[in-house]
Amino acid sequence: MAYSNNVMIIRHELLSKLVRLWHESQLVEKIDQIPIEMIPKFGKDRVRCCRHKERAVLKYKMLPLLGLDMTDEIDELTPLSEYAKIALERKEILKQNLLCVVDEACTSCVDINYEVSNLCRGCVSKACYNACPKKCITFKKNGQAEIQHDECISCGRCHEACPYHAIVYIPVPCEESCPVKAISKDERGIEHIDEDKCIYCGSCINACPFGAIFEISQVFDIFKDIRDGKQVIALVAPAILAQFDADHQQVYGAIKQLGFYDVLEVAQGAMDTVEHEGHELIEKLEAGQNFMTTSCCPAFYEAIDKHIPKLHDFVSDSKSPMYYIAKRARVKYPDSKIVFIGPCVAKRKEVRRPGQEVDYVMTFEELASIFEGMDIDLQVQERFTPEFSSVREAHGFAANGGVMGAVQSYLRANPTTADKVDKISTEMISNLDKRTLAKLKGYAAKGKAGGQFVEVMCCPGGCIHGPSAHNDIVSGRKQFQKEIETIDLTYANLNK
Repeated sequence: MAYSNNVMIIRHELLSKLVRLWHESQLVEKIDQIPIEMIPKFGKDRVRCCRHKERAVLKYKMLPLLGLDMTDEIDELTPLSEYAKIALERKEILKQNLLCVVDEACTSCVDINYEVSNLCRGCVSKACYNACPKKCITFKKNGQAEIQHDECISCGRCHEACPYHAIVYIPVPCEESCPVKAISKDERGIEHIDEDKCIYCGSCINACPFGAIFEISQVFDIFKDIRDGKQVIALVAPAILAQFDADHQQVYGAIKQLGFYDVLEVAQGAMDTVEHEGHELIEKLEAGQNFMTTSCCPAFYEAIDKHIPKLHDFVSDSKSPMYYIAKRARVKYPDSKIVFIGPCVAKRKEVRRPGQEVDYVMTFEELASIFEGMDIDLQVQERFTPEFSSVREAHGFAANGGVMGAVQSYLRANPTTADKVDKISTEMISNLDKRTLAKLKGYAAKGKAGGQFVEVMCCPGGCIHGPSAHNDIVSGRKQFQKEIETIDLTYANLNK
């Protein structure tokens, strides 16, 4: 199993079961049985207080997998089968939010981030009490301190003041993982995602130990169009090379088997991005601009829009690989439905930007669940070769350093720019967290960066380790390297 913790396994198991029922045309008829099958009457309760709580959590986790969220529940007695009917019959996607918090699952994190441990010595100095602006620290008969949580504001001053380090900080994992403070508790103590701040990096999804945060899935909207006989086109991101223990052309064949009319490589769009970005880089540097960043990571773009607007002038005007390949797909298949398949949450936001041609987004995590639900064995799958052959460097976009490397290779292969590329200093940022965002804010303020060409990718390791990837990072890197070496075409030999 590629998933690294139990909440991922449960998420995968739930979607696989839903897909299997859909495939057998039994989704509405049998969906209500899923929580009971997974948490049987005399089975061992997994985590929570009782099987009834576990079943309720599973029920609500299936709503975002059906393309719904908690606001769609009007009556608690409404069975899952009614929500399944909505998912199968809707004409268009109505949800505006891209992420949701399953409130039934989000109930076990601390309300206050500081607690006095048994290391407290009951000292005379009472440094914690004196440091507290709300005077919410009291003392037991033995002199040990305790925090009155109804009054505490989690400022942390007592934690800093304690000479014994007896006051501990207790993080809320999703809040701790968010680089832009876009997630916080509401008045009920349930986490709420502020999409005006959110950059859709997806960190919170896998950080939550209770699996309470979900993407709003579009899987069943895609299936509906396929079953209705529409021409549905798959655009597969370069990171597919890292996801499955199989030849990537076998994965393409499996996607075709799902009912997609054609499979196009987003790497072809990456070649368009490289061409635009390469020439733009040379032009901007020659015009006197100090540096330019890449532009193809949608989470980075969200971060600029919402948190670092001064950096806009230094970001490439080139579009993402998805944008360019979707434009090509729309020309080739004007009446089709276009689906991007990748490891990224932020792509769900990018497709809503003006001028985009993509109708749906499916993640690699969802794709793996679909393969399991439909009993598709990749090892015996017939290979499918896309009509257009993309260069190796374009597939390299999936890993950190790949965009920068592709642009450099393209410029070296071009006689008019070959002598300029090695004079350009570079920098790579492959993890958008609080530290790197602060660094980028500094670049924007000063107008200078650590290199003239700065590649920025949200995810550590690049897209192959995106929040909705299927494979783990170590196996993914090995598989990616194995698969990319099978691609012989490069910028160096493209025109030979």
